[in-house]
Amino acid sequence: MEIARIGGGETRRFDVATVGAKAANLARMAALGLPVPPAFVLPISLCAAIAKGEGHARDLAHDLAEGITFLEKVTGRAFGDTRRPLLVSVRSGAARSMPGMLDTVLNVGCTAAAVHGLVRMSGNPRFAWDCRRRFLESYGEVVLGIDKALFAARRAALKAAGSELDNEELERLSFDFQQVIEDEDEKLPDNTTEQLETAALAVYRSWESERARTYRRLQHLEDLEGTAVTVQAMVFGNHCRNSGAGVAFSRDPSTGAVRPVIDVLFEAQGEDVVSGNRTPETEEAIERRTPQAAAKLRETLRRLEKEFADVQDVEFTIEEGKLWLLQTRSAKRTPLAALKFAIDLVKEGLMPPPRALQLLNGLDIKGLAHRRLAGADDPIARGNGASVGVAVGRVAFDSDSAQRLAGRGEDVILVRPDTSTADVAGFAASAGIVTGAGGRTAHAALVARQMGKPCIVGCASLVFDPARHNVRLADAAIEQGDWLSIDGEAGTIYRGRRDVVVERPEAEIAEVERWKVQSGAFSLSH
Repeated sequence: MEIARIGGGETRRFDVATVGAKAANLARMAALGLPVPPAFVLPISLCAAIAKGEGHARDLAHDLAEGITFLEKVTGRAFGDTRRPLLVSVRSGAARSMPGMLDTVLNVGCTAAAVHGLVRMSGNPRFAWDCRRRFLESYGEVVLGIDKALFAARRAALKAAGSELDNEELERLSFDFQQVIEDEDEKLPDNTTEQLETAALAVYRSWESERARTYRRLQHLEDLEGTAVTVQAMVFGNHCRNSGAGVAFSRDPSTGAVRPVIDVLFEAQGEDVVSGNRTPETEEAIERRTPQAAAKLRETLRRLEKEFADVQDVEFTIEEGKLWLLQTRSAKRTPLAALKFAIDLVKEGLMPPPRALQLLNGLDIKGLAHRRLAGADDPIARGNGASVGVAVGRVAFDSDSAQRLAGRGEDVILVRPDTSTADVAGFAASAGIVTGAGGRTAHAALVARQMGKPCIVGCASLVFDPARHNVRLADAAIEQGDWLSIDGEAGTIYRGRRDVVVERPEAEIAEVERWKVQSGAFSLSH
């Protein structure tokens, strides 16, 4: 089967069932003339063949070679070159969005020799060695299955609290990461073709990971056939001070407010934002550093919302002040935000009421309610609200504990150091989630919104104390099993059990009921 090509003058659109939603939307953006890095796509059908152990090797190698030739032609760079090296990302993409549940490998092709090519191209050795250490960590974890804690320990040994590593330290860290791989008796290929093939196989095989299977079961997506693999030319948010990576929602996916929600990390790559391991900055940071990119992003969000006739979730990179788009999809949203989106999009003329009713299909409109905590005026800590609603429950520090408490009929507040999609089963068992790090746009925050779970992220005063098996929230010591109350809109956390006040959005519910009557009358008259 011919590979799908995206960008580089290609304007074709592709079927979601063949190339997955991520690649189909990339092709659609490229056809609109938006700045999309060139890419090629291996089909979903190959995923099933690989899972069955059927003869995939020849097809995979041929398609990858053909695709790399396309990327080399349109970028003017060469895979594995020592002067103008081409680096690629290897990403997943099912027919339905599964945020953070499948694997990604970044900076593939960053061999030891390619590092020197990056230095020649950029004049920035810190950037070059940062790409190398990122590749080693990503490949080691995803392809070789090495525990990420081993890499984190080496990084922590070099990095003083709050400091950034310079180019010499990043070079040393790269060699440390190579040593981690060797200590685990694993092989790191220095051949770019082997790197790419093994990365693509790892992404395909992540379809059967425990977290991916759990997510499909929870979201009733068992009928999906597999994932595509998108291989895309890297653009670098870690290139320099005016480079960064981020996620933008065209409207607030938690409250439904008509304003973008934008998170960004400068001198970073996309996984830094969506992984939930770091707490990002907001749109104001982009306006300060690269005002032209900020204005272009705002304009792009409006254009994409109009093109797709829905609220969009966009992953982007800024490289030396230039905006690049890596993904767009319909935003995961809370039930109350879904109701507000539908009403606002109809009022703005972006969709008719029948289409809005389709977006609300499966939502218990009459059961929707806004919940707030009574007497909530003395929080013990604050974070960033990532998913609206309130929750009251007993504290659990990991997913297994959350599932055990929930199994005994207890409401649970899952408290974690950061947001991780590995905790998806714990999210499902919990009434609410609190994390110390991470942003509103991290993959795990998206999943919390989709599940309708109140969620607070980036709570800087949350400190885990493994020795004492407790956490501190500001000045308060919290033990597992203690009661907490949280407000996912305000981002506030309270000790003990608070009463919950329930308010229904009567005007919005009445508007939707009016649409239903009108649609029924239209159907009867035709």
